[in-house]
This record gives sequence, C-alpha cells and structure tokens, in this order.
Amino acid sequence: MTVASAPVVEAAGWADAYLARAPEGDLFAGASAEMAGHWRTMLERLSAQAQGDPAVLAGNVERQAVDLGLAFRLTGDQQERPWPLSPIPLLIGAREWTHIEQGLIQRAQLLERVISDIYSTQSLVRDGKLPASVITGSPHHWRVMTGAPPPHGHFVHFYAADLARGPQGDWRVLADRVRTPVGVGYALENRLALSRATGDLLGALNVRRLAPFLSDLRRGLAADCERSDPRIGLLSPGRFNQSYAEQAHLARYLGLLLVEGDDLIVSDGQLFVRTIQGLKRVDGLWRWMDSRFLDPLAFDAESRIGVPDLFDACVKGGLMLANWPGVGVIESRAMAAFLPGLAREVLGTDLILPNIATWWCGQAAERAHVAGAMDELVVGSAFDRDVAGLTGTRFLPGSGMDAAQRAALLEAMARRPMDYVGQEVVRLSTTPAIVGGRLTALPFTLRVFLARDELGQWRIMPGAFARLAAHGDIRAALMGEGDLSADMCVLDGKPVPQDGLSAAAPAIRRVGGMLPAKAADNLYWLGRYIERMEMTARVIRAIVGGSIEADLGPAVGSPAMDRLMGQLASWGAIPAVAGAVGPLCAQALGDGAQPGSVRALLAAVAGIGEGLRDRLAVDYWRLVRLPLPDFDGGVTETLLKASSRMIERISALSGLAAENMGRTEGWRFHDMGRRMERAINGCRLAMLFGGDGASADDLTVLLDLNDSQISYRNRYLAGPALAPVRDLVALEPHNPRSIVYQAERLAEHVGALPTLHGDGMPEEPQRLAAMLAARLAPLTGDVLGMADLAEAESRLLELSDAIGQRYFLQRRKEKSEGVSLLS
Repeated sequence: MTVASAPVVEAAGWADAYLARAPEGDLFAGASAEMAGHWRTMLERLSAQAQGDPAVLAGNVERQAVDLGLAFRLTGDQQERPWPLSPIPLLIGAREWTHIEQGLIQRAQLLERVISDIYSTQSLVRDGKLPASVITGSPHHWRVMTGAPPPHGHFVHFYAADLARGPQGDWRVLADRVRTPVGVGYALENRLALSRATGDLLGALNVRRLAPFLSDLRRGLAADCERSDPRIGLLSPGRFNQSYAEQAHLARYLGLLLVEGDDLIVSDGQLFVRTIQGLKRVDGLWRWMDSRFLDPLAFDAESRIGVPDLFDACVKGGLMLANWPGVGVIESRAMAAFLPGLAREVLGTDLILPNIATWWCGQAAERAHVAGAMDELVVGSAFDRDVAGLTGTRFLPGSGMDAAQRAALLEAMARRPMDYVGQEVVRLSTTPAIVGGRLTALPFTLRVFLARDELGQWRIMPGAFARLAAHGDIRAALMGEGDLSADMCVLDGKPVPQDGLSAAAPAIRRVGGMLPAKAADNLYWLGRYIERMEMTARVIRAIVGGSIEADLGPAVGSPAMDRLMGQLASWGAIPAVAGAVGPLCAQALGDGAQPGSVRALLAAVAGIGEGLRDRLAVDYWRLVRLPLPDFDGGVTETLLKASSRMIERISALSGLAAENMGRTEGWRFHDMGRRMERAINGCRLAMLFGGDGASADDLTVLLDLNDSQISYRNRYLAGPALAPVRDLVALEPHNPRSIVYQAERLAEHVGALPTLHGDGMPEEPQRLAAMLAARLAPLTGDVLGMADLAEAESRLLELSDAIGQRYFLQRRKEKSEGVSLLS
C-alpha cells in the first residue's frame, strides 16, 4: 500500500483547510460537484456542533460508542478494548453505489456457482478451467462436503467483500469473505453511535437506512428452514472471540438465539438446544466460526467448541446452516487469480468489479512473472497460512525485502511454487478523519455485505464497515492496532422514506423467548455475584463508620469489629492476617488479587455479563462496566465514600432489573441468584451478630448490614433488642432483606419455572423451596435459634445445588435420564 502524505488541518475552516492539503484521489477532494457539496454541508454541521474543535466531536462519538457497549479484542487480548470509531462518515453517492451493487451481486452469483461446482460435478476442474491444487491446497476445502448439498441449494447466504478505491475513483475487490461475516454488526453499531452523536445530520443528508437489509437477511435465513416459524441460532465461538460483542448485538437485533457449541446437541439427525424446558429443536444456524470447528467428528477432531454430529444434522436432518461448511475454499488468494476467467466461463461476461491483479505461482509463466517483477508486487501466501520465506507475515511487498530475504523467498518458491501468489500493489484513496484531536486524511477500505432475501435474491446493505488503516496491512481480515472504524453512508437524491410495516404481521405472543441452560446459569450467578459484591461493600461501610446509629462504627478491637473483619477474611476479601483496619478495608475494596474483594467481584460480574450481552440492556451493561470509585488507601473518608458509591451503583442495577427486565424465566433466574445469595448471607450474619450473647454493637451492625435500621426505629422506641432484631432481619415477611422474604421469593420463582414431566408432581427444586418456606413461616424472633438458622442455610445450599442440577448444563445426564425431545 502506498499513500501520499496525509494533511493535518486546524480546527477552523474544516472543509477548505482539508481540501488545501488533501492527497490526490481523496474521497472528498475527488468528489463530483454534487457530492462535494454534501461533504461541505456535513463538515460545516459537524464543526458547528463541536464549536470548531475536532476533539469535541471525537469525544461526543466516543461517548456514544461507550454507552452502546461497543468493544472488541485483538488477538491475545484478555480484556476488551473500547471501539475506535471515527466521527466523520464516508459519503458515497447513489450512482457510484449502484455500480458497486451491480458488481458485488454479480460476484456473489459467481462464487455460489463455483462453490456448487467444486462440491458436486467438479466440471471446472475436469475441463481445465480451475487447477485441482487450487482447491485441494486450501485448508478450507473439506472433501466430506462433496456430494452433500444444502437443503435449498444455497451454499452462501451471506457474503462480504473487502473493497479498495484507487486515487482515480476505480473500485477493486481486495478479498472475498464467506466464512465468518465479521463487521456487519459493527457497521450497524457505527451507524447507531453516529446517529446519536450527530442528531438529524444523516437524515438531512438523505442517508439510506440499514434496517431493511437486516430484515431481508432475517427472512432469507428463515426461508431456507423447513418449518414456517423456525427457530434460528447464531452460533458463536464464545465470549473470548474477537467479535463476540458484535455477535451478541446482532443476535439481539435480529431476534436470533445466541448459542455456543455446548448449548447444542444432535439427536436422531436433528439439532436441539439445551434449555430450562428440555431440548428444543433448532431449524437453522448462522455460524460465526470456521468450518473446521463445527463438528469434531466430521472436520477437526481437536475442536472443543463444535457440536458432535452437526454434519449429520446438516446432510440428513435438513438443518439450514449459513454459510454451508466448506465455502471458505473460495477465499484463497490463489482462487482470486482465476475468478476473472471463471466469470467469463460461468457467467459469460467480465467482472464488473475486478479483484486486484493476482498471479498464482503454481503455473510456470505466472511464477516467472512474479519472480521477475517482485519490486512491483506484493508476494503472499496462496492459502493464507504460514509459508517459508515469509517469516512472521503472510504477505510482504517485494520492494521491502533485502537481498537475503529475496533469495530465501525465491528458493522457497522454487520448492513449493503452489504456496505463493503475487499481487499488485494497491494505492488507496483517503478520507477525512480525526486523529489526536485534529482533522487529517487516512487511507480506507470498505467491507460491504450482501445477503439473500426470502426469495433467494441477493440484497446489498446500503452502507459498509469502513476501516481506516493506521498501517500498511490492508489485506488483514480484522482490525489492527491503531486502526479506526467509520460509518459509510450512501446518499440518495431525495428524502429516504421511513421503513414500512411488514405485510405479514406475526402472530401475537405473550411469552418470552427460549432460555438456554447456559444463559440461565449465567443469569443466576450474575445475580449471586452482584449480591455478594453489595454485601462486601456494606461490611466495609459498616467497619469504616457507615451506621446511622452513631458517628462511628464499632470500635477497633471490639468483638463486633473483630467479627466484621473475620467475615471479610472468610469471604476472601482480605488475607487472614492481623493488620490495621483502614489498609485491610482498602484491600477488601480494591485489591483484585483478593478473590472476594469488591474489585475482583466486579470483574467477575463483568465477565459473566460479557456472556449475556444479547440479554442485558445497554444501561445495565454500562453500569456493570464502570470502574471502581476512587479512594485513597486506608483513609476512612474516601473508603466510606467509595463503598457507598458502589452500593448506590448496585442499587441502580437492582432498579434496572426490577423495572426494565421482562418477567420471563431469565429474570427469574437473575432474581433467584440475588435472593439465594442474600438469604445465605442473611443466615450467616444473623448467626454471627445475632447470637444469644449479642451486644448492642452487634445488633446495630446486623441492622446496618440488612439495611433495616429505619424500619426498626419506626417500629420500636427502645434501642436494639435481640428478639425484635432477629425477627426483623430473619422472619419479617414484608422486609425485602429478611431471610423469610428471600425464601418466599425463591419458592415463587421455582414454582413458576417449566417442568419436564406432565404428571403434576413437584420437581426437586420446587419441593425443597416449598419446604424451606414452610419451615421458616411459623417461627418468630423469640423462638428463633441458631440451630434454625444453620438448618435454613443448609437447606438453601441444597436448593442451590438442586437448581443447578435441574436447570443448568448437565450434558452427561440427558440421554441416561431420558429427557424428552420437545419441538
């Protein structure tokens, strides 16, 4: 890649200052008079909104991206990174877009027919139009798929093409993407973030909408399923995948079930998802993992994220799988060398959008050309895997090699020429962007997406995922270090109409979506960890003086203080060693190395939340991801403030769950987790601070930890007394912090959950929850003993185990217990 020196302009006079220094072929500088007017209008409005400061505009868009939960990972990252979104979209006119649309639809039709031939008659190989080694050399060719056509004949449902625009305005295809469609969710999210940050700007520019394309995609997937109201899943590699946030967003937007391999099972040639209601049939999958990982029995035996026998479900059970396994054979650089000729052979015409010129070295003449013109070419791996002579990279400009590198590469090419290609050096057009608070030009590529609609026709998304490159790696499939993303907008000459209502309205439903067993597990433990975090923060606040009864908490060295510190140690929030109260509380709050600290629990909550992105509201997710409040070591005032802020944040989470979560099974598991953790902690704290020899300090602490001081004062004129305090914090059915209240809610939740059998008999969780509530109901504070609390805690732990055994992922037991396969 070569790019002219990028201009940097000052804040004032954005459009004119940019044009004065724009490189040749810049998207704005080279635009037609009509499009240049749109660019000026856009930049003027953005400048006015940011009061002439590009950094302000960048900050506005960045905040919207954070609020939407946009994130990604680079290879090797343990933590997600904020999504890098440029605040200036790319603008393309309707006429230019029509040319791109026609070229990519033609290309999608060509790829479908070539893939179909490869896995059926193989006439192109037989007639000498395509060398067999171009097919068999690809790691994405799977012989097992030969003679196994998709149920409705569509090998490719979703297709993406990476495009480059040259300085003269010519468009070329850099790469075809049919294995995993990374970027379409980010394109949608980029549009959402930009729309929020810029108000009515996009509407004023008559920008085409993306929603109709996604509706066509959803209907196209459903049309190839066997049932009229199919159940479709988005198959994800898991939350540590680089684009998991994108996958979750798409699944939520399209109404697809976000599943991983562990969620699925094949039985009698059909695919099922494990849910809290048993096994439910799945009619189709939109896969976001490579073919090799799909089925360890048919493809790669080392895969740990696939579904055994998924291949049989595809070829025998009529499962719709998009895209069909093995389609990745078309993606190799070696294949790109033959696509122009195949277009003439298969379609009878030249490609409307050519790919970059490619020479496959498996042919003598082409190998000689690459060796002789290496300074003008990029030499790369023909099948996108590591090869000799290209150490540490899979493509390298010939002009950048020293004599030793070139000699080693030529020697390697002589030994295995079929492993190499030469490609032309691409000169990229640039577009305005904001980097470091200043307006500058960056080279860009576009990833454009196509999908089949319900009639099987190709539709193109009127927009794209734009990558603004910070380096020369334009052939990479994913975002790189320092890259930016941007929205690409297609402008119409007239106002874009609002999306119309669907002609065929779906049947009305009043039930929530299906809840996979793994999602139920995550929701339950999300609730438990949030509650655990709150109680830890409450103990810290009680220690440093958070009582409303007195200005200070229990005295240092008092039995109540020792019990509080001991409770933190038993939870793993502090080490089990003596020390000053302030520093130990600082550890309990902010030491991530202590597994029970607030910081560690917050990280656990965020980790579980990542696996629930398709189910958590954006506001909920934003609160979970906020950093720990600042505090200054062992200083009491800052510890008190930080612990109080955490309790307030957790209360906000509780409010969102109470007011915004539909009363579905998912909400029940989340609330059960909180109720279970609160009840268990309630038993332990009541035994710790409410024993027969409890002091006034002990009872005050117990009321504080259960947020029941005000309730007690409103009810009793005297100070804390043992029996009334025990009754309020353990047995008061109207106190949302009492043990009895939690037991009653748990019984309600498990009683409302689905059962596997139709005999009317209670399942184990229902039986245990009812017994717990019945055991506690007749007790009062004056007869409640420590043995009763110990028994209640034991029953709660038994109930938690029963909930896990019944509703969460228990793969090994499904067949042995004869779980019914419910459609």
